[in-house]
Amino acid sequence: MFLEFKTLIAIGIGGAVGSILRAITVFYQTKYYPVDFPLGILIVNILGSLILGFVYFYISNFIVSENVRFLIITGFLGGLTTFSTFALDSYLLLNSSLNLAILNIILNISGSIFAIFLGVKIAQFIFK
Repeated sequence: MFLEFKTLIAIGIGGAVGSILRAITVFYQTKYYPVDFPLGILIVNILGSLILGFVYFYISNFIVSENVRFLIITGFLGGLTTFSTFALDSYLLLNSSLNLAILNIILNISGSIFAIFLGVKIAQFIFK
């Protein structure tokens, strides 16, 4: 099975929008709220997880085209959230502050899981 060209275009458009939103979030967080902690990445990872939980519930209960699913989940959320940057930030924090590194790891993982739970609950409230 191959992905259709229009599906690849949908993924690319979603990825571009998500990546741009991540860059804007990190840029403005760093500019207006500079801290020695990767707060911008934490924000996009938790926000992306919240959206993913919401979308997961929606596509599990309603008909959504494959292209829209790829656009939102693989494209937009794939571009918005970032595990590799979270991993690099954690590695860099390990070199400067073990406490901040542990805090970063705990907040990203637990915050993202909680955000998915919250996204599902919000969608259930809206659509049921």
